[in-house]
This record gives sequence, C-alpha cells and structure tokens, in this order.
Amino acid sequence: GPAMLRLLAAGFGGEGWALWSVPHPGGTLRPRVTLVLCCPDSPLASPQEMLIGRYGEGAKLIYELQDQGGELLALRYDLTVPFARYLAMNKITNMKRYHVAKVYRRDNPATTRGRYREFYQCDFDIAGQFDPMIPDAECLKVVHEILSDLQLGDFLIRVNHRQILNGVFAVCGIPESKFITTCSTVDKLDKMPWEEVRSEMVGEKGLSPEAADRIGEYVQLHGGLDLIERLLQDPKLSQNKLAKEGLGDMKLLFEYLTLFGITGKVSFDLSLARGLDYYTGVIYEAVLLQQENDHVEEPVSVGSVAGGGRYDGLVGMFDPKGRKVPCVGVSIGIERIFSILEQRVEASGEKVRTTETQVLVATPHKHLIAARLKLISELWDAGIKAEMLYKKDPKLLKQLQYCEDTGIPLAAIVGEQELTDGVVKLRDVATREEVDIPREKLVDEIRRRLEP
Repeated sequence: GPAMLRLLAAGFGGEGWALWSVPHPGGTLRPRVTLVLCCPDSPLASPQEMLIGRYGEGAKLIYELQDQGGELLALRYDLTVPFARYLAMNKITNMKRYHVAKVYRRDNPATTRGRYREFYQCDFDIAGQFDPMIPDAECLKVVHEILSDLQLGDFLIRVNHRQILNGVFAVCGIPESKFITTCSTVDKLDKMPWEEVRSEMVGEKGLSPEAADRIGEYVQLHGGLDLIERLLQDPKLSQNKLAKEGLGDMKLLFEYLTLFGITGKVSFDLSLARGLDYYTGVIYEAVLLQQENDHVEEPVSVGSVAGGGRYDGLVGMFDPKGRKVPCVGVSIGIERIFSILEQRVEASGEKVRTTETQVLVATPHKHLIAARLKLISELWDAGIKAEMLYKKDPKLLKQLQYCEDTGIPLAAIVGEQELTDGVVKLRDVATREEVDIPREKLVDEIRRRLEP
C-alpha cells in the first residue's frame, strides 16, 4: 500500500504538485496541491439529490440508502462530484489537489480484473480559470509519469472531446436530446464490435440506421495531429461550431503534449465517449496494452486503469447562484493496478518484501528479553527500522528464519558474551557473515551497510 501510494504521488513531484494540509482560507491558488484524505465536506454518504442525475447511465450503479430518520442517502460513486460540491460550498475558485479515498459502485465484481464494489481511487484535479488546454495537458503528463514509473508495460492514453462528439452527432442528424444516451452507447466500442454498438443505437436508443451508419464513419477513426487536421477540413464538421471549437482545443492540446514529449503514448480516438454526464470538454482514458508474458497462458485483462476529463459546469450545479468554476482532472483505479502487479509477481515467482524493517534484534539464549528491549529502543531512537519477535525466549534459529522469510537484511544479535564485551554481533542475513561491532558504533555501521 504505502509503496504504491508513493509511486502514485511521484507523479505529483513536479513544480506545483507538493502538499499542504488544508485549503487556503481565501481560496487562492498556492503553488502547491492539497492532499485530501478525509474531508468533512466530502462525506462517504451524501443526500441522494447530490449524486443522482450527475452520472448518466452510471446512476444505476449508485448505492442508495435510507437512514433511521428516513433521509435518502447515497454512497459516493466517485471523488469528482464531492470535490465540485466542496468547491461550491467553500466558494473556492482556484485549487490544485489530489485525493485518495474509497468509492462504491453497485457493479458486478470481477476480482481477477480488479473490479470491486468498494475500491480506492486516486484523483487529481485543477480547478480555476486558466488559458485553454494548459491544465489539461499537465493532467495527461501526470498520468503518463505515473504509468511509466509503475512499469506496468505498454499503455495508451486515448483522448477525445465532448464538443467534437456532439458536433459529430449533430452533423449525423441526431437530436440534441439523444446526445448523452448516444454517448453512452459509443463508449462501449472498446468492449463491443461496431455491429453490436450500431444495433443498440438503432434498437434501444431509437436512432435511424442511416444516422447510425454516419456516426460509424467518424467514431471508428483514431490517430494524432494528422487526423485532427483532416477533420478540420471535413466538409460537414468544419461547418459545425461545436466540432470546430473542439478540434481547435484538440490541436492545441496535441501541440502541448508534443512539447511534453508524450504524444507517442497518446491517441486521438473518436470512439472514446466517457458515459458520465458532467464532462464538457476534453476526455481521456488510459488503457494497458500487450499484457501477455511467458509465465501465463492468458493476458491479464483489467480494462482501463485511469480516466477523466474537463467538467466546467459541475461546480455551478452546487452553487446557489450557479457560479461556475472550470475544472479538469483524472482518476486512477488503484485496485486495478494492484491486480496487474499481483498477477505479475505471482507469475514471475519474485519474492516481495511486505515490511520495511532493516534490522531484527535477536538473542541466542533464554532470559535476555531485557537486553533485546534496551537494544531495540536504542535503534528506534536513532531512526533505524528495527523489529523483534514478540516472544520472551525465542529460539535463535526461529529468529533468523523470520529474517529470511520476510527479507530483513540484517540481524543484531546480543548474548551474554556480547553484553560482557560491549559489542553486538551484526549478521548479514543473505551471506550469513557475522561481525562483532562495538555497541556505540552499531548505528553508524547499520546505516553504512544500508546505503544504496
């Protein structure tokens, strides 16, 4: 857990992604990012009206509750809506933060693919009025850094724009009232072939076969700047205001991503729709590729590991006066990443340390509990990560076996002879070499041996 969170947080190591504990009272943007682990304004259960109507077809996965007083509540579905509500309630107009917490979905669990009903998400968001696509590009850069540092294998960040999608729907003759439901169907293209998606559009969503076919000509396209340029010249899309604005944003975004040096992992994909209602601009999703390896017959399949986008209207929904705060952010599914890492470790047979303990304090004989407690206290006071077995008179072999089983690199052994001589026997667990170290020099010797 802690190691994973450190790696996730490593994505925030650049300028401006540090920590401060609480929001600035005046709501101004400091050159730092807030870490929100538990916020009283972002409760686990909220009134249902706060959540219902924000998620499109995802609303059917919301856990709805009723407390003893009859109030209708719902468990939080994501961290984005509570964040928007928090900004509105506290009249904050600029904020840059990341937030690690549990969310809940009434979904069909698939534990082998990292899909649970209760799971952790790591979100990071930039709220405030800024020039176009600069915060959006930084969010994608952070996702790229995190997935690269975790060494999960090859990955791709798919990007699209809600205005481009809406423009496509408009030029294909879809009424505006059906934009959101059509979006939800298009979003299934990564899981279903086009024929099935088309069938759902016509059979369930009420689109004409001709309109569905016209949509199909666009949503199966993917590429980079070249595709954006081609669509800007498209005779239909170039005449649509929404599509033109969206393509302009996308062109600017790819120019910034080129400067960040990450376009090799980013694809402009018109099939990406992100079914949530609150997205208003750029949307993105990170997926892992080629999970096959020599040790397992089937590839590890966990779907997307991150997703997000721009939601400029969400804060205004919670503000009494409807004041909007533009926002953009990304959410990373921590359990999904864990499932991949766990399966890879199992397949490789690699031994993973479950403790950061550096030294085990051990004794070779009975009646030496006092010696162990005194020595371990000295090591703790010096900042050494030390441990001992919780038995009064453990056998030395059992203590050394514990070191080997848990990967503890050093054992500090103190017996009656060592106490008499004023030394501690320091054992290298891997090589089994033992050296007597004067007690006053023990801390320095341990630090020297543990230097990378």
